[in-house]
Amino acid sequence: MIMRRGQPLLLPASPLFITSSLVIALLLNMFLSGFFGASGIWLPDFLAVVLVFWNVHQPRRIGIGWAFFFGLLMDVHGSALMGQHALAYSVLSYLAVSMHRRLRWFSLDGQAVQLIPVFAASHLLQWAVRWVVGDGSPGWLALASPGLEAILWPVVTAVLLMPQRRAHDPDENRPI
Repeated sequence: MIMRRGQPLLLPASPLFITSSLVIALLLNMFLSGFFGASGIWLPDFLAVVLVFWNVHQPRRIGIGWAFFFGLLMDVHGSALMGQHALAYSVLSYLAVSMHRRLRWFSLDGQAVQLIPVFAASHLLQWAVRWVVGDGSPGWLALASPGLEAILWPVVTAVLLMPQRRAHDPDENRPI
């Protein structure tokens, strides 16, 4: 892929950093769902945002299998219908991987706008699964979650790209 002018050359992402960022996002989701409970339906899904980030930036390392695994962990934690989050995260990862080349050509704001339907599709899939089993509608407040996830996209991107932007071994003759 041809890089745009002014775009920095990134170092490879460490597998330990990728895994730890996913685990931290999982723990943050678990903490927030435990703290807010059922009234926190409007909260963004941090694990979904981090999964989409790694699917866009490292699609060969983090794929649908990882999304399914972390979805099962969220299902077990939330005592949700087994596979509800796993299905939603798998579809989310598929959509992110399928658009990762096109998405990286846009600015962060443009990426966030293009990811709103992807995050909304994930939440709609979870709501549809709940509706099929008779759990009912989550309410209008749940529509805020995909928008908040899109707002978080530039922040998560900046934070997760920080370790890759540092110079490996800089000196005055080799600034990259």
